[in-house]
Amino acid sequence: MISCVKYLPIPFIFLAFGFGSGLSPFAPGTCGTLVAVPLYYLLQSFSLLNYSLILIAAILLGIWICDFTERDLGVHDYSGIVWDEICGFGLTMWAAPSGVGWVVCGFFLFRFFDIVKPWPIAWMDRHLPRGFGVMVDDLMAAVYAWIALHLLGHFFF
Repeated sequence: MISCVKYLPIPFIFLAFGFGSGLSPFAPGTCGTLVAVPLYYLLQSFSLLNYSLILIAAILLGIWICDFTERDLGVHDYSGIVWDEICGFGLTMWAAPSGVGWVVCGFFLFRFFDIVKPWPIAWMDRHLPRGFGVMVDDLMAAVYAWIALHLLGHFFF
């Protein structure tokens, strides 16, 4: 077990660890996604263009900070790195209908696809290298969750 607390003063690692939420001994990915919920509420009032630009910047930054953190820790895709979950939830909620029910549904859909890892997510998780690999499997889970969320909205609401 890595003692990551000493790494938190490094700003990029602090971000990679989801402002410390990735240090949770229980379900750090879920804790990281929980951190994404209030961030989403802060951003949902932005125009879709501005939301998209911020999300793209967070994803691009995430590739770098996840790579930096992975190298610094010396562990591939360490479970405490949760910036990918934060970005994944942001992508899941892209252009989603507003309301608490949609946020809850998006949260559970994203966690489901991130945990179950249907094809090609599991393959990506095992084969894509470094920061890009850390980010892209969660982003693919977010795409699946986004599709499911919008299908639910189309067919049931």
